[in-house]
Amino acid sequence: MSHSFLLASGNEHKAEEFSKLFDPTVISIKASTEKLEVIEDGLTFRDNALKKALAYRENAGQPVMADDSGLMVEALPDQLGIHTARFGGDNLTALQRNELLLKTMEPITALERRAAYFICVLCFYLSESEIFFFEGRLHGHISKDISGDQGFGYDPIFSPAHGPEGLSLAAVPDWKNEHSHRAQACQHAQKFFKERVGHN
Repeated sequence: MSHSFLLASGNEHKAEEFSKLFDPTVISIKASTEKLEVIEDGLTFRDNALKKALAYRENAGQPVMADDSGLMVEALPDQLGIHTARFGGDNLTALQRNELLLKTMEPITALERRAAYFICVLCFYLSESEIFFFEGRLHGHISKDISGDQGFGYDPIFSPAHGPEGLSLAAVPDWKNEHSHRAQACQHAQKFFKERVGHN
């Protein structure tokens, strides 16, 4: 029996992306027909994922999956994280944010000091007594230039630690689909719900 969840987002592309990461016989995801304005003022990714899940759960009255993700740069601990999407201001393009991050990181030349990781937290809200969180992380470092055209966000300046050497995440879409922070979180969730079905 598949667990069906409403995605806490009206973005159909995002719903399709998650659907590809799950076995539909275990977890099925569909986009919300409504886009709710949720103030993401939590202190952690988990806080924000829960806020989104709760809002959509109250609105739709059915099980919901919400996600929150971002980029953590060890040399800039307070500048990205939960503020990743707003780094540099609200009106910058993805390219401008990448350029700004590269410029900010210019004085930091040692590879180990350019360490970073992407993080994704999923919140599955079934009821007040059944709320489950799953996390995935992809470690790597901030590269020194922009490369690759198959990704989005900060993918073009992120080099994964165990990916094809010398390539950014934006240059290895097939590898990313299998190993990304989002893929890892989905794998953890799928294992949990598959075992849950088996015990029912």
